[in-house]
Amino acid sequence: MMMTLLGTVAACTAQPRVVAHRGYWRTEGSAQNSLASFVKADSIGAYASEMDVWLTADDGLVVNHDRVYRGTQIDMECDKERTIRNIVLPNGENIPTLEAYLRTVQKHPKTRLVLELKSLSDMRREDLAVKKIVRMIHKYGLENRTDYIAFSINACLAFRKEEPDARIFYLEGDLAPHRVKALGLTGIDYSKEVLRAHPEWVAEAHELGLEVNVWTVDSEEDMRYFTQLGVDYMTTNEPERLQRLLETM
Repeated sequence: MMMTLLGTVAACTAQPRVVAHRGYWRTEGSAQNSLASFVKADSIGAYASEMDVWLTADDGLVVNHDRVYRGTQIDMECDKERTIRNIVLPNGENIPTLEAYLRTVQKHPKTRLVLELKSLSDMRREDLAVKKIVRMIHKYGLENRTDYIAFSINACLAFRKEEPDARIFYLEGDLAPHRVKALGLTGIDYSKEVLRAHPEWVAEAHELGLEVNVWTVDSEEDMRYFTQLGVDYMTTNEPERLQRLLETM
């Protein structure tokens, strides 16, 4: 949520790196998880841009956050790719396939990709999704620019199996840093509520050689708090606001 994303450790910089949540979508011509959202994140110099991937009923890979798209009954996991692709986003794009998204990422090499695999109802389906995702990341030569994140421990371990050197972060927030370290993951990527409840986990993670991302940080108060706490990365819907604040600190 990194000497590369989530790879420069906190010792190398006193400030967190800026990760655009679902891309930079709160700006003209953009929409959450759209192709434009990655291009917009790149245009403002965000360190990374986060997005969400589902495996469809017919084994396609599509980019969207919610399981059921608002205003419809279309389910990202239970419907077919063609049906999902017909959904038009607020900026006029259709929901993109992962392949279309990665073609866009490939054209904008300054910005890292944070890829979240959404939790699926069957672990075997998660394993299949991981295999297909990793294969496609390699097809576009993005293995050194991509970090993987997931709420599912199964998905995290599947990414580790398929890509032994990958950067993989756990999202759920229910494991202390030493337990994440024991799983062989790169770090914790926890919500602001979890890290406010357990601020000691940031230092504990760093002592274990883990990295820390926090999400989703939009208020100036939270931005200041987590910067002072020493997180390595900060995921936000307001990347330009965070950039401006960091310039003053």
